[in-house]
Amino acid sequence: MSSGNKELIEALNQIEKEKDISKEVLFEAIENSLLAACKNEFGKDNSVAVNNIKVNINRENGNIDVFAEKTIVEEVTNSLTEITLDEAKKNFPKKKLDIGDVVNIVVTPKNFMRISAQKAKQAVVQKIREEERKVIYNQFITREHEIVTGLVQHFNGRNITVNLGKTDAILPENEQIPTEHFKINSRIKVYVLEVKETTRGPRITVSRSNKELVKRLFEEEVTEVSDGIVEIKSIAREAGYRTKMAVYSSDPEVDPVGACVGLNGARVNAIVDELCGEKIDIINWSDDPAVLIENALSPAKVISVEAYPEEKWARVIVPDYQLSLAIGKEGQNARLAARLTGYKIDIKPESQAGDEDEYYYYEET
Repeated sequence: MSSGNKELIEALNQIEKEKDISKEVLFEAIENSLLAACKNEFGKDNSVAVNNIKVNINRENGNIDVFAEKTIVEEVTNSLTEITLDEAKKNFPKKKLDIGDVVNIVVTPKNFMRISAQKAKQAVVQKIREEERKVIYNQFITREHEIVTGLVQHFNGRNITVNLGKTDAILPENEQIPTEHFKINSRIKVYVLEVKETTRGPRITVSRSNKELVKRLFEEEVTEVSDGIVEIKSIAREAGYRTKMAVYSSDPEVDPVGACVGLNGARVNAIVDELCGEKIDIINWSDDPAVLIENALSPAKVISVEAYPEEKWARVIVPDYQLSLAIGKEGQNARLAARLTGYKIDIKPESQAGDEDEYYYYEET
């Protein structure tokens, strides 16, 4: 059976143009849908071998042909799959045929016009959904572990839905900055934590609390970082409160801390503003663990550091009046320094330097 369908061709041309979905992909989806429908129809009366059915749509005029493949034999033992040479020649008078050849015999399922219209529409709608999901997934899988900008869409319990344009992402409660509070349509930058393909489309999880967000923000703000001249060697973060970041310059003419801070603090302040006032300490990286630990405890002054690389711990002596600064509020400064360096840090005031039991212990957690 052939059914002209110029409207189908016009519709697929429009979809290809507007949705950027290949027309061939849509043709194949319709053919597969019609094939399944035809097999179902023929299976009811057993008039055609369902496994031998083929559906073809003419790409130029939209004609839909349903074929049953049959093998040419001398004597037919199964009319569903075989045909005599004489009968085949009646169907194809101009074609050179012989025993053993396979021919496509046009067959017509019941209610095919109704079936074809319905199934074509369903197949196109479904394929558009699939292709749009695929496009979104491919777009965002390449942006995994990068920063994107979105709008706060709505609040789902304690989770936040962030609109990223063609799709939404989830900002879970545990990936939020505890000190932040957003309004609907607030524009925020988020770190793409994970892009996962599901049956309902891509599931995108984003973060505001991940320490990599800070790194990506500096890559956006500081040219020397994005160019690779200044390297961010380590970051420790307590989101919403404080971040410590160790930086290194491969160019002796470039001050890595100064580059990240910027003129009058312009660069770091832009990032602090993006993070709603989160304090950021930037220190010089050193391959010498003692120097690194001393830098990491900044802004506190340190008298001495004894580092033991194999055990990954260090003994630090600070002036008595610097002890509270070295430890920080609720231990935050020392705790972040331990995370930044990867060392367990034992801090002692100078007045108690000889007392082995008076150390304040901090380690990476």
